[in-house]
Amino acid sequence: MTTHQDAPPECPAHDPSQDARGPGGVMRMHSPVFQSDPAELYRALRREHGPVAPILLDGDIPAWLVLGYREVHYVTTNSELFARDSRRWHAWDRIPSDWPLLPYVFHTPSVLFTEGAEHQRRAGAITDVLSQVDQFELRATAEKVADELVDGFAGSGRAELMADFASQVPLRVMAGLFGLSPDETAALEQDMTDSLDDSPEAIQAYMRIHAAMSRLLERGRENPGPDVASRMLAHPAGLEEEGIIQDMISIIAAGQQPTSNWIGNTLRLMLTDDRFAVTLSGGRRSVGQALNEVLWADTPTQNFIGRWAARDTLLAGRRISKGDCLVLGLAAANTDPEVQPDFSAGSVGNQAHLSFSHGEHRCPVPAPEMAEVIARAAVEVLLDRLPDVMLTVPAAEVHWRPSIWMRGPVALPVDFTSI
Repeated sequence: MTTHQDAPPECPAHDPSQDARGPGGVMRMHSPVFQSDPAELYRALRREHGPVAPILLDGDIPAWLVLGYREVHYVTTNSELFARDSRRWHAWDRIPSDWPLLPYVFHTPSVLFTEGAEHQRRAGAITDVLSQVDQFELRATAEKVADELVDGFAGSGRAELMADFASQVPLRVMAGLFGLSPDETAALEQDMTDSLDDSPEAIQAYMRIHAAMSRLLERGRENPGPDVASRMLAHPAGLEEEGIIQDMISIIAAGQQPTSNWIGNTLRLMLTDDRFAVTLSGGRRSVGQALNEVLWADTPTQNFIGRWAARDTLLAGRRISKGDCLVLGLAAANTDPEVQPDFSAGSVGNQAHLSFSHGEHRCPVPAPEMAEVIARAAVEVLLDRLPDVMLTVPAAEVHWRPSIWMRGPVALPVDFTSI
């Protein structure tokens, strides 16, 4: 018989956050642990540091992660104190030329990095151009694209919804707005994925996207039409060409990857949560409810880099030095226990999330509306066409993309009655 004295000592439960620690015990955002279970590490950072936490980016470059809802709201509201021009960063002498996050932070003449009156000029032009897109035509185009994609696999009784559907709908809709050919669209898809992941291919992929937008701009100059490039060139703001190219990259990147993940995350929720299952009477909770809940719980853009402090300041009791980099923790802010709505209690209409950021540098007004039109059309067409669609793997085996920036399933394999 083993006595109490003979029993081995109990081992404390392993804290996964310890595997993501760098020098001084600071959390590494680029660690595999962070990528596999970010929500747990957000909770660990909150417990340890509160709403603003020190982190390490790739290469152990220090930054701050803003986790709290109120703090993200404050930072994005105060654009003069927490500015967008990345040239303010004091860490540039430590950044190698092949740093994978360069596409996010390298200053370009884009609306993303402009400030003040120049930002208003560029953002106003983008808003005007996107406002010219007819919402009813956009919905009809998205439905047509979704139907064509479903037609491509409906007869087989099986599909992988991320590659075969969710990533394709927004890409093909955006391709139409930009006047891209099918060959150009196919090449752009992989480059978009590589440029927005923490990938060694990020810089090369970004350069190929730049080249593709340059070709579209030249095409719009030679043969003007209703495409985005032509409309940007014709806008009375008189935008310079390199700025237009950079803004086109921002528009198509924001329109494709986040919307693709919004579709994928919504389908994942509706296929794994009993609240969205088809009942005996044929009803289910609405697609609109699922789309909104995803923006709170699994927002497509998890983190956004960044803001740079224009002067020494305090944020949630933390001393932020001039030139410090702040990463906006959009997913962490949306799941802040102080503000997260209780959807089981009927908070289905709450749209106060920060998924499209906030303040002067939030997504241009028409962009979230366009993304919702595309995402809603895609999900509704799929569920209408394939009402008995089911995942072929347990919900726990639906893995997330290994990205700290984007949130979306790697794959959604499904079965359904072939038609």
